[in-house]
Amino acid sequence: LPPHVPYATFSRSERLGRIADFTRSFSSSNANASNRPSSGKPGSADSPFDFSLDLDAFPLANPDDGSAFRLVDTKPTPRPKFGPKWRFNQHRPQLPQRRDEEVEARKREAEKERARRDRLYNLNRSNQNQQRREAAIFKSSVDIQPEWNMLEQIPFSTFTKLSFSVSDPEDLLLCGALEYYDRSFDRITPKNERRLERFKNRNFFKVTTTDDPVIRRLANEDKATVFATDTILATLMCAPRSVYSWDIVVQRVGNKLFFDKRDGSQLDLLSVHETSQEPLPEAKDDINSAYSLSVEAAYINQNFSQQVLVRDGNKVSFDEPNPFANEGDEVASVAYRYRRWKLDGDMYLVARCEVQSVVEVNNKNSFVTLNALNEFDPKYSGVDWRQKLETQRGAVLATELKNNANKLAKWTAQAILASADLMKLGYVTRVHPRDHFNHVILGVVGYKPRDFASQINLNTSNMWGIVKSIVDLCMKLNEGKYVLVKDPSKPQVRIYEVPADAFENDYVEEPLPEEEQVQPPSEDAEGVEANGTTTDDKEIEAQT
Repeated sequence: LPPHVPYATFSRSERLGRIADFTRSFSSSNANASNRPSSGKPGSADSPFDFSLDLDAFPLANPDDGSAFRLVDTKPTPRPKFGPKWRFNQHRPQLPQRRDEEVEARKREAEKERARRDRLYNLNRSNQNQQRREAAIFKSSVDIQPEWNMLEQIPFSTFTKLSFSVSDPEDLLLCGALEYYDRSFDRITPKNERRLERFKNRNFFKVTTTDDPVIRRLANEDKATVFATDTILATLMCAPRSVYSWDIVVQRVGNKLFFDKRDGSQLDLLSVHETSQEPLPEAKDDINSAYSLSVEAAYINQNFSQQVLVRDGNKVSFDEPNPFANEGDEVASVAYRYRRWKLDGDMYLVARCEVQSVVEVNNKNSFVTLNALNEFDPKYSGVDWRQKLETQRGAVLATELKNNANKLAKWTAQAILASADLMKLGYVTRVHPRDHFNHVILGVVGYKPRDFASQINLNTSNMWGIVKSIVDLCMKLNEGKYVLVKDPSKPQVRIYEVPADAFENDYVEEPLPEEEQVQPPSEDAEGVEANGTTTDDKEIEAQT
């Protein structure tokens, strides 16, 4: 030690603060400690080791010079809790903040790129499915003849922007009789299914506009300018949702306009899986082809609409009987409401609307429409009704809205046109996927038409806007016969001018042998045979 530094003996147990020397060996310190006197405590009055030292003369005690001192940690070294991995993480250098931001940015860019690739993949896949669907239904509903003159070509994109509001309709006449709805069918579940019955003895009528004697009478009385049926109006109103080809005959007679359907038209049948992306078999004789399923769906709807009724003879009759039935015939439960809407100024529209049943609510009769959705093979829809209908009814309905958007929209439009208080939807499936003759009812659900229309995004103002635009376009045409044809491969409708005798009969001009000659239908109801059934009904019955 330097000569000017005082020295005093001390004990090892005494705390000397930061001034300590641990470099000496323990053996020598123990020997020296035994020779030291026990007196002379540091900090005492007689101790030369006074705390009031001159810090300038003793630079090691300068508190500002912290680099000259070291703290000795007497705590034991902590043991690793999780083995070598924990020790590695303890000594792993952390990335700078900027490096972390760059890594996160790269992750976000990678996620965006992955999402973009998935989106392109799904888009290409949907385009391929759409091309296959269009190729499968490429055939037009009517053969376009070379002498037909195309006048207009209207894309569906223009229909979606139209809007027109009409006032409440006026009932001109009610015909027919209705049976009451059987509420016990509301309690049907897949566990207590009911077999679908067949009603061959009841007559169903599908008479077009100009063959309706009531509409002829109203036209002679100048009750309106435009005449149609609810089926034809619903087809026009829901045209943007259609995929299959359809056609409507338009006749301009004087200042009046008649919307008709051809005999054996597709409008008499019901489309199945029309808006689905999965293509149906193209062979017409296949039980799952588009045509076979349409015939099967029409057959199911007719029988379902009669089975869910209380068949005890109690009926609600209206002003006139069924205008298409002969005396003594057993007629299906149906009522025709001839209603009139005001389109513009002195232009009125009269339509024949149908309801199939009536239900008593608060001592008041309410009109009901009856329709049935049919399942033919669960592998096409992806949802098995027997397993999902009771527990996931919303999922089943969502699937049907995706695969049959046009059919459900047309049923809803017809219920709104008829001012029905309730529309009943039945779920009917095959007993076996390969058996298209026998069916069972799995459930029946009721909806209010306007509430259901808002649920499926069906706008009534847009519906009437489409009808009003087509009526205005046809009123500008000259007197004659025209046909509206939905293009089978494009979302557009075309208007053709056709000869006056087009669609009147489908018989060949050259005479047939006597045994093969067929008598034409009667003039009272063209397209309706003597027993009241249409050609389509015969085909449907042939399926059974």
